Amino acid sequence: MNIEQIKQPFLKKFPGDFSNNPTQRGTPKVLFATIEPAGFEQPQRIAFNEALAEEIGLGKFEEKDLNFLVGSHLPDNIQAYATAYAGHQFGNWAGQLGDGRAILAGEITNAAGKKTEIQWKGAGATPYSRRADGRAVLRSSVREYLMSEAMYHLGIPTTRALSLAFTGEDVLRDIMYNGNPQYEKGAVVIRTAESFLRFGHFELMFAQGEHTLLQDLLDFTIENYFPEIVSSDQQKYKDFFENVCIRTADLMVEWFRVGFVHGVMNTDNMSILGLTIDYGPYSMLDEYNLNFTPNTTDLPGRRYAFGKQAQIAQWNLWKLANTLQPIINDEKFLENTLNNFGVYFWETHDRMLCKKFGFDELKEEDEVFFNNWQSLMQDLALDHTLFFNQLEKTTPETDLQEHFSPVAYGALNEEKLSRLKDFMENYRSRLNSNAISKAESVELMKKTNPKFILRNYLLYQC
Repeated sequence: MNIEQIKQPFLKKFPGDFSNNPTQRGTPKVLFATIEPAGFEQPQRIAFNEALAEEIGLGKFEEKDLNFLVGSHLPDNIQAYATAYAGHQFGNWAGQLGDGRAILAGEITNAAGKKTEIQWKGAGATPYSRRADGRAVLRSSVREYLMSEAMYHLGIPTTRALSLAFTGEDVLRDIMYNGNPQYEKGAVVIRTAESFLRFGHFELMFAQGEHTLLQDLLDFTIENYFPEIVSSDQQKYKDFFENVCIRTADLMVEWFRVGFVHGVMNTDNMSILGLTIDYGPYSMLDEYNLNFTPNTTDLPGRRYAFGKQAQIAQWNLWKLANTLQPIINDEKFLENTLNNFGVYFWETHDRMLCKKFGFDELKEEDEVFFNNWQSLMQDLALDHTLFFNQLEKTTPETDLQEHFSPVAYGALNEEKLSRLKDFMENYRSRLNSNAISKAESVELMKKTNPKFILRNYLLYQC
């Protein structure tokens, strides 16, 4: 691989702690701390994403690159580092957090000039590991590798996985959180993104009163990752915030489209670029349930449930707005932009649902139709993905009980079947108002609805 081509502009641009001291501590007034990864001596390659490596400019993997997969024996051009950020977790200010299991190598530029950051997850402790060891186990690493690639191929903005490797070490973990820890195989996953900057990076600078550094970080982010922003002076910061709101809303719509539930939407897990980041206790929907959360820690209040994700995204954007206020200095603008988030999200969400149902355009009466559909899905306990797969195949002659029973988590009794029949009559009536043909409608559905999703039970089998 072209490891020697990896650059580190972030280290040259911003103040950092260059002590290489892994002691867990606060690092005020800096955006990163350099670190020496754990130095695993017996790595074994499990998986390598050859297509991604070529795409981002790293080139082909060779056996001499094996140590790089776990962050060991790094070349002179790479000074590994972890970034500092803060965040609100479950609605409460958590203070300094930072890359606790993630260590950055830097960025690579491909032939087209596109830059991609490269990051190890599980390569050792950092100053931000918060009493943890900075290691990762195979179980969680496989989940991140597979789901991030699945999301990418479903057309959803996301970080991506470059490689997965054994470290040669066993790691002690309390899998069930019941006081009975067991050893598991240690692993490192390399993940990539245009940038791993989060809301929390900006929150930390604001919380520390480092307004000049906050503005420098904003300028760096706009210059490198928002080429569409061409305004200058204060207007560029307003354009930036509007852009972040739109990207975040678009991401929430995409999660709804495929039934993805993140599970831990803290502000430190929110990408400033609108990417799906940090695959922890996530899940794809089986049964359609707006109150579903895969995170057992979230069960009492279900703050991060499937149906609340857009609401939480807006709440997180409010926190980002507070952070940017000293730079933007226009409270009315920030308030209006945040209020517009909901309007934009629901319009985009409903247009997405139109495509899932094969409608050529959004109509005023569709809001009632969509609400009835949601109630039907929950009351009949229908599978989110399989329902639309079956809907594509229906005709006026379809036996609804036979056709939809395989997608129901329970029997379709007479009452439920009656509701389904009423819904299908309304659906066919709505289809008749389309200006496109039945074949074009079905093609639109196929382009929008996933045929396969990576379900949790499959991940557990892995």
